[in-house]
Amino acid sequence: MAITDIGKIRNVALLSHSGSGKTTLAEALLFNAKVINRMGNVESGNTVSDYEPEEAKRASSIQTSLIPCISNGHKVNFLDTPGYGDFRGEVVSSLRVVEGAVILVSAISSVEVGTEQSWNMCEERGIPRIIFINKMDRDNADFHRSLDSIQSVFGRKCVPVQIPIGAAQDFKGIVSLLDPSGDVPPELKEEVDAARERLIESVAESDDELATKFLEGEELTGGELKEGLKKAVLSGDIVPVLAGSSTQNVGVEELQSAVLSYLPSPLEAPKEEAAAPSGGEQKEVAQSPDAPLAALVFKTTADPFVGKLSLFRVYGGTFKANSEVWDANQEQSERIGQVYFLRGKNQEGTSEVGPGDIGAVAKLATTVTNDTLCQQDHTLLLDPVAYPAGHYTMAVSPKSTDDLDKMSSSLARIVEEDPSLRLSRESSTNETLLSGMGDVHLETTVDKVKRKFGTELVLQLPKVPYRETITTVSRAEYKHKKQTGGHGQYGHVLLRLEPRDRDSGFEFGREIVGGKVPREYIPSVEKGVLKALSEGSLAGYPVVDVKAVLYDGSYHDVDSSGIAFEIAGSYAFRKGMSEGNPILLEPIMKVDITVPDSFTGDVIGDLNGRRGRIIGMAPQHGGTIIEADVPQAELLRYSADLRSLTQGRASFTMEFSHYEGVPPVIGQKVLEGIQREKEGAKA
Repeated sequence: MAITDIGKIRNVALLSHSGSGKTTLAEALLFNAKVINRMGNVESGNTVSDYEPEEAKRASSIQTSLIPCISNGHKVNFLDTPGYGDFRGEVVSSLRVVEGAVILVSAISSVEVGTEQSWNMCEERGIPRIIFINKMDRDNADFHRSLDSIQSVFGRKCVPVQIPIGAAQDFKGIVSLLDPSGDVPPELKEEVDAARERLIESVAESDDELATKFLEGEELTGGELKEGLKKAVLSGDIVPVLAGSSTQNVGVEELQSAVLSYLPSPLEAPKEEAAAPSGGEQKEVAQSPDAPLAALVFKTTADPFVGKLSLFRVYGGTFKANSEVWDANQEQSERIGQVYFLRGKNQEGTSEVGPGDIGAVAKLATTVTNDTLCQQDHTLLLDPVAYPAGHYTMAVSPKSTDDLDKMSSSLARIVEEDPSLRLSRESSTNETLLSGMGDVHLETTVDKVKRKFGTELVLQLPKVPYRETITTVSRAEYKHKKQTGGHGQYGHVLLRLEPRDRDSGFEFGREIVGGKVPREYIPSVEKGVLKALSEGSLAGYPVVDVKAVLYDGSYHDVDSSGIAFEIAGSYAFRKGMSEGNPILLEPIMKVDITVPDSFTGDVIGDLNGRRGRIIGMAPQHGGTIIEADVPQAELLRYSADLRSLTQGRASFTMEFSHYEGVPPVIGQKVLEGIQREKEGAKA
C-alpha cells in the first residue's frame, strides 16, 4: 500500500455535523476500493472506522480514524473525524496533517452548527474543500433547499458540479455538470443547462484567460473547464458541491474522483516549514524521499495490550522500519521497530513511509503527541497541533480503594492520548480535576479508562476553592502552658490581625520591645501562624490577605522553647481569625465568550443571572466577543449551558482573575452546605 510518488497522495479530512454520514461514507469508499466485501453500518457497530466500544455504544464517532483507499494508482488517506463538538480536539489534530477536506451536509437538515464549525476551521487554515450533500435517499431530502442553505451561510462560491436525479425514495443518481453528455432526464435538461452555465461562469471568473474566452463567446472545452475548476478550488475561489447517498453507495465514486481531481496533493499545498530547536528562521521542508527526515506525531493511542501507538505524518525524507530517529522535542533517540499503515484498528506492516504519507509506530519510549521526529544531525521542529482548551471541569476520584493506586497512572496515559484533556490538582479542596471539552468528552474518557486500564473512576462537580479572610482588626492572646515531669512548655503571644488589600497575600510583622519574646522564638511564632493559614475559622478554607503582627508576649527561662511558641502562635492566630469578622472569598473568572449576534442578548441575560459583570463587548465577524467577570461557582456547568443556550454556536475561554468577597446571603448558603456535607460524612 506504499505510494512512492508524493504527487499521487491525498490527505483528506471528512468533516460534518454529527450524524451526517461520515462513517458510512468511509465504508462506501472502502467497499469501492475492494478493501471490504460488504459495508457495515453505524447502528450495528461493525464499521471499520468506529471500532472503539464507546463508539459502538453511542453509535457515533469519538476519535479520528485513518481510512486509506487506493484508487487509480493514487492513495487517499481519509481521516474520519468526530462530528460532536466535545471531540473538536480530534478534528483539529486531523486538520493539521491534511491538505484537503470533504464537508458533508445532510440533505434532510441542511447546514447545522457542526457544518459551520467545520467550514470555519477550514477557512482559518486555508484548506481547499468539497461539499458533499449526503442522504439524498432519505425521506424529506431536498438538494435545492440544502444548496440554498449552503450558499446563504457560506457564500456563492459554493457551486454545484452535479444535479441529483430525484430524491428520497425516487433518488436514482446524479448528472455531472462537467460532462453532461450522458442520459439526462428530459425534466432535468433545462435545470442542468442553467446550472452548467453558472458553473462555467464561476470558473471563468477565477481565471483571466478563461474569462476573456468566455466573454468573447467562445465555448470552454471540457479540459479547460476541469483545469480551471481545479485552480479555483486550490485558490479557494470555488467550493464544488456534490450530492449522493453513502448508504446506497450512489455518488461516492464520483466524490472519490473529485477528491483526486480537485483537492491538492502535498506537492500542490503550501510548503511545510520548520525551524531549528534553538530557534531562528523557518525554512521549507524538502519533500524528497532522500531529504532529511521530518515527521510530526499528531495522535497517540494507548492500548493495554499493544502499548502506545503513535500516528505520524511524514513531511520530508523517509520514515524507515528498524531504524533510529531523533525526537527533537524530548532530545532523545528513539529506536524504531515495525512501522505500520493503519486502516481503522487494522495494521499493515511496511518497510517505510514516504513523504506526504501517514503511518504509525508502536512503543516509542519518550515521544508524545506534537513531537517532531527527525535525524540527530539535522534537527528541526515542526509546528505543533494547537489543541483547544477544555473548560468543562469535573472532580475525579477512584470508585474503590483498588482503583486508588491505578488512578494516577491511568489518567496520565489517557491525557497523553488526548491532549485536549487537562489534569490538575486543587490542594485547597484536595481534589483531582479533569478538564475537557464537555460532559460527553469526560464521560467517554472515564469509560475508556475503565476498559483500557481496568480503573473505575467517579465524576462529580468540583468544590469551589473558596478562601477566608477578615474584615476588621482583631487582637488575640494565647498562652501555651504545660507542665510535665521534667521541663514544661511555655509560650505566650499576643497577635494583632489586620485585613489587607485583596490579592495582597499574607504578611507577618513584629512590634516586640524589651525582649518580651526572645528573638530566637519569633520565627517559631511565624511558623505557627503560617501553619494556621491553611485552615480558616469559618469553613476550614485557606486564609489570605491578612497581616499578623506579634506585638507582645512573655517567656520562661527554663520552659520556653521553639515548639511552645509555634503552638501559641498557631492558636492565637485562629482565635484572632474568629474575632475578626471573617468572610468567605470566592474565585472570580475572566470569561471571553464569542457568540453570534442573534444570541448576544440571551447570553448577557444569562451572565447577569450568574452574578456576572460585563467588562466589555467587541464585534467580530458577524458575532460579538463578550468579556465578563463571573464567580467560578456559577460556571461549573457553563460549557453545557452555553451550548444549550446558543444551539452550540458560541464558544468561550476562561481563566482565573481574582478573589472577591461572597455576598452574605450566598455565603450563608455555602456555609450551610458545607456543614451538611460534614454531617453527612460523619454519619
